[in-house]
Amino acid sequence: MQHPPVLLDLKKTTDRVVELIAECAREGAQLATFPETYLPGYPEWVWRLRPGADYALSSEIHRKLIENAVNIEANGLERIQRAARTHKLTVVLGVNERDGAYSRSTLYNTVVIIGPDGALLNRHRKLMPTNPERMVWGQGDASGLNVVGTPAGRVGALICWENYMPLARFALYAQGPDIYVAPTWDEGEAWIATMRHIASEGRCWVLGNGTSLQAGDVPADFPGRAELFPDAEEWINPGDSVIVSPTGTLVAGPLHGEHGILYAECDPGAAAAARRTLDVAGHYGRPDIFRLEVTREHRGPITFIAQE
Repeated sequence: MQHPPVLLDLKKTTDRVVELIAECAREGAQLATFPETYLPGYPEWVWRLRPGADYALSSEIHRKLIENAVNIEANGLERIQRAARTHKLTVVLGVNERDGAYSRSTLYNTVVIIGPDGALLNRHRKLMPTNPERMVWGQGDASGLNVVGTPAGRVGALICWENYMPLARFALYAQGPDIYVAPTWDEGEAWIATMRHIASEGRCWVLGNGTSLQAGDVPADFPGRAELFPDAEEWINPGDSVIVSPTGTLVAGPLHGEHGILYAECDPGAAAAARRTLDVAGHYGRPDIFRLEVTREHRGPITFIAQE
């Protein structure tokens, strides 16, 4: 999917997700993917606001983001899970996740995989928010670095610049993904080249899922809209979504400067066949020389011990 969210409006963006899932199902799709933090939109404002001088506006926007973030623990994805079940579609979706188990205030940049039966198959929180993103999201852990089986093939996902973390990529390669999803806010030639590299390196299908957003797509009631997004014609992000084969060949996209959906037939068997010549986690991996250890335990709440 390369459609804009209704920025900072969880209900309306959820409506859009449900509509797009139905549209994909009508086209015969088995797997539907959405951009980074699509619910309720990527915090582009952190790249435009000044940390000190714009503190009050930044706080107002962040409050609205918290109020419209997804509490997965409180069944916040129920409508989307129902849509996936209704249309028998696997869905990969980026969300701003509100920590419902512990702090109630910490947000995470999260990607979920929902199966065609509506079950939540995986939840991965971005390991390292990039630069000013750290004013929005907490750090995730490795409990969600998983590749899961679906009717569309074995699916895994890393978020945006996590895809520049070689060890994070390898953690997925080691689980044999057929389809590797990269929901992102990045775009441009360097990002497209990265998607092609990952497909060639991992010998898997890569879905680089970008967001297309114009200033005119930002809702009129967005705090500081006139100041932050004055030119309605500005492409805040042109998208550049791509689908890449296990040989590194572009089979769809890049979709640049427009809203739409990319479709491609991604045969999961092609990934295994492509690893005949290069399997970085298998016969090409040299485990006698290299070893990766991943700490997967989920970080729970901090325990404070009072001492006399």
